[in-house]
Amino acid sequence: MRKARLWKAYPPFKEGALKSLMLLCETVLDDLSTRCCVSTSRDLKTVTARVEHEGLSFLMITLPRFAKDLQRAISQGGVDHDMFQGFTWHAGLPRFLGGFLDLVFDRKSGRLLEDASVDAIYSIRQFSLMFEKIAHDCTPRRVRDTIGTYLQCEQDVKIADDKISEEKLSAFHRLSTILWGNPMQHVNNHVSAYRVTPRHGPGATADRLTSNGKFNLDSWTRRLDEVFPYEDFLLANPHFYRGNHVRILEPGEELPSRLVPVPKTLKAPRLIAIEPACMQYAQQGLWLLFQRYLEGNDTPFPWLIGFEDQGPNRLMAQKGSSDGSLATLDLSEASDRVSNQLVRNMMSRMPALSQAVQASRSQKVDVPGYGVKRIAKFASMGSALTFPIEAMVFSTIVLMGIERVLNRQLTRGDIRSLRGKVRVYGDDIIVPTDYALAVIDELESFGFKVNRAKSFWTGKFRESCGGDFYAGVDITVTRLRRMPASSRKDVPGLISYVSFRNRCYIAGLWKTVRLLDRQIGRLIPFPTVLPTSPVLGRISYLGFETQRTCTRLHVPLVKGMIVVNRPPKDLLDGHGALMKYFLKRGEMPITDREHLARSGRSVPSIKRKWASAV
Repeated sequence: MRKARLWKAYPPFKEGALKSLMLLCETVLDDLSTRCCVSTSRDLKTVTARVEHEGLSFLMITLPRFAKDLQRAISQGGVDHDMFQGFTWHAGLPRFLGGFLDLVFDRKSGRLLEDASVDAIYSIRQFSLMFEKIAHDCTPRRVRDTIGTYLQCEQDVKIADDKISEEKLSAFHRLSTILWGNPMQHVNNHVSAYRVTPRHGPGATADRLTSNGKFNLDSWTRRLDEVFPYEDFLLANPHFYRGNHVRILEPGEELPSRLVPVPKTLKAPRLIAIEPACMQYAQQGLWLLFQRYLEGNDTPFPWLIGFEDQGPNRLMAQKGSSDGSLATLDLSEASDRVSNQLVRNMMSRMPALSQAVQASRSQKVDVPGYGVKRIAKFASMGSALTFPIEAMVFSTIVLMGIERVLNRQLTRGDIRSLRGKVRVYGDDIIVPTDYALAVIDELESFGFKVNRAKSFWTGKFRESCGGDFYAGVDITVTRLRRMPASSRKDVPGLISYVSFRNRCYIAGLWKTVRLLDRQIGRLIPFPTVLPTSPVLGRISYLGFETQRTCTRLHVPLVKGMIVVNRPPKDLLDGHGALMKYFLKRGEMPITDREHLARSGRSVPSIKRKWASAV
């Protein structure tokens, strides 16, 4: 009876995987109880009973909600009775994980203790959030709800566009010109002089071209052709002009981007808009220019936004948790709420750049179950320009919020004084605590939705770019990203499980590490290696093992599993091969000798062989 209910709750999961997760729950709880010197026997019984009756949604949805309520309680200094719903209470706190909660809050009043245990806070979050990010297909209802939210965002963007006053748009334009005028002028000059080198991205395209097939692109839009003439951007040289048949698509004939749900968590999928190859091709060229000039020495404020390095955001979040000077803000549906009207406004003084950005933007998206829809947002996730454009927009509005508090216009000197206090990385925003509420109001006045459950400006907890901190202490949790591998055939699951084991080792979850060592050791040889080794192995502070020494290189060797990535067959020759050569960046040759015969994303496999332990 027990197995039947468990199987009925989540039929995609095998019984062996369920047992592995429950054994993992038990061992992690044991580790955490030892760390905090509390008993977790009743907590384990609760988890077992609720997984039996609710399925894995308890681990992947309910427990993360418990952690979010904990963060809110820490931030506001105490527990309210609208928190931790679905759990029984004793006095002022839930019974579940009560041993840890007693080290953080007063049991009678629910108020945050002055000497709240950082280890207890870490332990609650580690257990509650460990399964949140396991990638898995959602139920059809959850997919439909997420698509419905996407469409509602589109309506919200249109409503926000109508509500924004001319005064706000004027202030937005003035500040964006101060911030981004110089780098945008450089990009504008490149576009005007046809000095944009496009490239094909690694992802799928709406027209379903293969990786090498993109270099034989034979369709171009009229909008693109006005900025990026096809004879300059699609042909290797004029010799191919006569024999190459490129179809120029009028606006009504353009292929829309294709919205697809991608497995993210059990709660909701991630929606990605797959762009047509021609749009992706132009977007990638513009993105490289934005990256070059927004992060380079040509911009007066290179510290304000980031595209590749999340470290500064984490350091600032840690500082904010320590002294309370900085707040961390998070936006919901961030990219889907960036209005194209704001983007046009920001680039209105750069005609060539504005035309290029608009030409490389898909105006329509094919939504599953709803057909082709015209969009008011700038772009969904999937466009190469979404990330830099949204960072520029958010940064500008953040400074508008600071202007509201100061009740005057910011000068360049004022903006420079905010170095180390304001930074934007995607939808992760850091601002001085004194300005947080005004910045939130300003963002919401432009139609953006601040996720207050993940935004912190009071208390000692902060999170940004995957880093979590309390009172200056790093309490970032170790998450399981895939279901535990049950055989060698599940190569992605095996790779993820090895990574999870090594991160648990770094986190000091020793009993969990011993369990994982046994489980992984039954599937593959599992030697001790350094993190730089190509072998799927375990890391250790005690060094690495040597099974033999290479007679030629004199390096220690171990026999283990090596990940092999062999791209699928994708033959390219003629004009396409020449085009691929001309689009290559850098002076170094392409190292893959088979790149004209094989290309694209491969399904990883593993092979047992001797390899370096270091």
